[in-house]
This record gives sequence, C-alpha cells and structure tokens, in this order.
Amino acid sequence: MKATTLVALATLLGSSAFVAAQDAPAAPARPARTPRAPTAEQIKEFDKNGDGKLDETEMKAMQDARKAKYEAMQKANLEKYDANKNGKLDPEEIAKMRADREAEMIKKYDKDGDGKLSDEEKKAIPASERMMGGAGGPGGRTGGRRGGAQVTPPPAADPAK
Repeated sequence: MKATTLVALATLLGSSAFVAAQDAPAAPARPARTPRAPTAEQIKEFDKNGDGKLDETEMKAMQDARKAKYEAMQKANLEKYDANKNGKLDPEEIAKMRADREAEMIKKYDKDGDGKLSDEEKKAIPASERMMGGAGGPGGRTGGRRGGAQVTPPPAADPAK
C-alpha cells in the first residue's frame, strides 16, 4: 500500500512538474512594416531607367542615399549641439536643436508672418525636409522622434471673450 501511494504521489508530482515546464505562449509577432510609396521627388531623382517607377536597384540606391543623408545630418547635429562633448545629445541639447530648427522652418515657410506654421504652410514644406527632421518631423508628424520641429498650434479661442 505504501509503495502504491508513493508511486501515485511521484507520478502526480512528475506530471505537475511537466505541466509547469511548458513554455509560455509566444508574444504575437509584429506585423511587417509596409514600405511607403516613393514620392514624385524621389522618383524624379532615382528613376534612372525613366520608366516612372523605382525598380529594386533604384529603390536600394534611394534607401542608401537617405541613410547617408540621415547619418550626415546626425553627425552635423552632434558637432553643432553637443555642448558637453560627450558624444550624444542630452535633453537640453536636443531642446536647443529643436528650437533652432523650428525657428529656421518658421523663417523659411511662414508666409503670413504670424510666427507659426499653419497646416497649409506645413504642406508647402518639401517632403525631403519633412522626412529629415523638418517641421512636423519624420513623415510630417509633429514631434517626430528624430527631432522634428515642435510647431506650436495657435491658442484655443477663449470662450469668455
């Protein structure tokens, strides 16, 4: 009887250990990123065979050029804004860079002279400037993570007036 009880207990413990050792379910895979269609500017610049679209070789050349431009921009920003020369931009240095970039973009694209960029003025900014950290940041989104200019929206109307 003791042997049967011990065997049953050992079997129960062995199976519970096996169940506990099962792998946790894997996290769902991130969906593949859909590449953006090239802009008319990009097609004009990189369509070497003149067929009106970018083939694999032309697309690779465009990506390589963008990467080189981005790396050059990062290097220039580091040289200009890394005040403490630690090889990276600290939050204060990033804030200075963004403020300078915003002032530059406003000076260049503020057609009505109100000191800020309206939606229409932002649309007039070439994609090449928007995507490389111009006003609106990467892809034209305000506050892009690559240092896009923080364009301040106009203050809300005061309902008391």
